[in-house]
Amino acid sequence: MAAAELVVKRRAYARVGLLGNPSDVYGGRALSFTIADFSATVCLRPSPELVIQPHPHHDFVAFPSLPNLVNRLQSEGYYGGVRLLMAICKIFYNHCTQNNISLKAENFTLSYDTNIPRQAGLSGSSAIICAALSCLLDFYNVRHLIKVEIRPNLILDAEKELGIVAGLQDRVAQVYGGLVYMDFSKEHMDKLGHGIYSPLDVDLLPPLYLIYAENPSDSGKVHSTVRQRWLDGDEFIISSMKEVAQLALDGHKALLQKNYAELARLMTRNFDLRRKMFGDDVLGSVNIKMVEVARSVGASSKFTGSGGAVVALCPDGDAQVELLQKACLEAGFVVQKINVSSSVLTEEELASLLASHR
Repeated sequence: MAAAELVVKRRAYARVGLLGNPSDVYGGRALSFTIADFSATVCLRPSPELVIQPHPHHDFVAFPSLPNLVNRLQSEGYYGGVRLLMAICKIFYNHCTQNNISLKAENFTLSYDTNIPRQAGLSGSSAIICAALSCLLDFYNVRHLIKVEIRPNLILDAEKELGIVAGLQDRVAQVYGGLVYMDFSKEHMDKLGHGIYSPLDVDLLPPLYLIYAENPSDSGKVHSTVRQRWLDGDEFIISSMKEVAQLALDGHKALLQKNYAELARLMTRNFDLRRKMFGDDVLGSVNIKMVEVARSVGASSKFTGSGGAVVALCPDGDAQVELLQKACLEAGFVVQKINVSSSVLTEEELASLLASHR
């Protein structure tokens, strides 16, 4: 067999949380989809030793000067993709060992690339991990032994390994691809070890627009008191999270009916609830401004995730889209029409999912 045939290359796409976030972390529901224009690619090549290859841009270790190094760290942070690849290798190996899944004794070199905007709330880190997991599944020929529903858990476990705090929503969207409705209720999580995930036809979606800052600055404070307040039984947080989860359920119904006016209302409410729960200091002034710029022309908008980018819906059509583009340009934000990617699951995986939902 030629060496080229042994190379495994897999892709995972950026995701947009349309409704329900952040209730996925609190036993809620979510509607999410993936974007075709932004993705991470991981390449696995057989090699004598196991090598995690640094990216020439994202994993810089050589600098022209000390000021350059400092500037780089201030803008990019300390973390590239190498640690993400290492973490999923460990989690994948441990999962296989614990579940008596035998792996061939062969080594490989992992490399990655990504064009997902940094710190834009589009799940760039989990996309790298997701693509790497897909490579490992196929290199070791164990895709059929690790259920689709379990794979988001492995990605989240890899991120937990690195101290990244997140929920399952993003990972489900990236494992499945396309448009997915998710139910993370405690009953399902306790009984199955995962939520109920339902792929939907991407043609149900109206035209949507992505807004983000090319050079993110004030992305808000990382730490929030919401999780602790929820654990402490804070009635406002608990009732608000339940309402956020209900928005995803109502949004699922609105999409099936193609009731985009209702979808716009639900998106607006989703952001308003997040703002009340988390407060402006956590959300960040630039993130809030992106939402307000969209709303200034009558568009509905909310965060794609926890901040960094905004998804907007223009219920009044093309004239409103033009106003949105003009307002974003004047505010210094990038705006582009969203290209929704289709499902990345194989026919066998989709058939298995449909059977399990019956």
